[in-house]
Amino acid sequence: MISVDYLVIGAGAMGMAFVDTLLSDTQATAAIVDRYHRPGGHWNLAYPYVRLHQPSAFYGVNSKTLGRGQIDKVGWNKGLNELATSDEVCAYYSQLLDDSFLPSGRVQYFPKSEHEGDGRFHSLVSGEVFCVTEATRVVDATYMRVVVPSMRRHPYEVTGAECITPNDLVKISRPFSNYTVVGAGKTGIDACLWLLKAGVQASWITWIMPRDAWLLDRAAFQPGAEFVARNRAFVKDQAEATMAASSVEDLFLRLEKCGHLLRLSDKVWPKMYRCGTVSIAEFEQLKTIENVVRMGRVKSITSEQIVLESGSIASVPDTLYVDCSADGLAKGTPVPVFSGNKITLQSVRQCQQVFSAALIAHVEAAYDDEQVKNELCQPIPHPNDSFDWLTITMLNHQNTLRWSREPALVKWLESARLNWFSTLQAAVRGNVELGPKEQVELMSQVQALADKLEQLLAEMPHGSSV
Repeated sequence: MISVDYLVIGAGAMGMAFVDTLLSDTQATAAIVDRYHRPGGHWNLAYPYVRLHQPSAFYGVNSKTLGRGQIDKVGWNKGLNELATSDEVCAYYSQLLDDSFLPSGRVQYFPKSEHEGDGRFHSLVSGEVFCVTEATRVVDATYMRVVVPSMRRHPYEVTGAECITPNDLVKISRPFSNYTVVGAGKTGIDACLWLLKAGVQASWITWIMPRDAWLLDRAAFQPGAEFVARNRAFVKDQAEATMAASSVEDLFLRLEKCGHLLRLSDKVWPKMYRCGTVSIAEFEQLKTIENVVRMGRVKSITSEQIVLESGSIASVPDTLYVDCSADGLAKGTPVPVFSGNKITLQSVRQCQQVFSAALIAHVEAAYDDEQVKNELCQPIPHPNDSFDWLTITMLNHQNTLRWSREPALVKWLESARLNWFSTLQAAVRGNVELGPKEQVELMSQVQALADKLEQLLAEMPHGSSV
């Protein structure tokens, strides 16, 4: 029997961010249970060349900076804030555990352990069984179910062909005549860029893209004084595009025109939005790949042909297939974050999981009423379809409005390292403290944006995917 205030299931990014804020905002104790041998969650299984798609400055936990705070001087992210590698992220979480969590005397860590339910778990190594008390609050930090390709088998049949996960791409020891990347999400983008960076000609790459995606320009999400003007323009352009739009399609065209949203082909209307970011240099490199197959998902691969949902194509001899089709972050069904003695970590800011976990921990520490806590932590599902951009942006505005009515929470938000939106807010107001009148005007503008997005969504034809 273990006597702790919180049992946190999962030592991934969200679980670690939650515990970090719990330690800073309370005197509570916690036990962390995780199936991996070290903290970091799916980062332990990620492909070696993966990097964050957002600046390191906005990732990790509130109490510890990730990275060196530098601007990249070379490469396709040149001129933008550094992006941590998988090795850096894993080392960061291990250092956080060893240097901060465990020395606090308030955290117990159980690696290589499996939670069975109802506060009971066992060691996968020794078999020892543990259980927490009825008073312990259980925090599910695994609800969003991150899945990377190395965690599952290929979802299609492969016969007479060589198909690998992105993890094994770095292990190849000979050139192939063709490289076929399966999947159009972040992992597929990373695989294509790795091949191009390794000297593979774009003409040697086939990209199977079940759905085109709207992408974000990473330059619009940067900390630092040198990016203030760009951030201010980003906020202004997005607001103007939203208020001027006559339809959902018109809104996307306006967002594309001002450079907020990008698409690889102006002849194909994207059906997917997953918060993927690229630098303009990366974007231009991706556009050099001309052999893009848009015939739906792969059903089977043989030495003769690739069968897809909408037809088939001949297989190129001596092809290496790279399976990047895992649905990293699925679009899950939201549940109440707070429910009795259970806390289910979910995003409460669009595509900002670690910030969301930290905010949930702060709300848990600062408020007693469960209804109020759930009002402050309305889940925002991870997007999938293109129109989800509107839904999550609308929900984002609504959460911002609710937070604005809590002066103490606003103060916490302004000081939270993980809160990238504070950078944008500072850009809008030019780092000038807003008075009561200006605050009301700003929130009125946010309310107008939320109302307009709700109106556009309501006007969409039933069943439309834009």
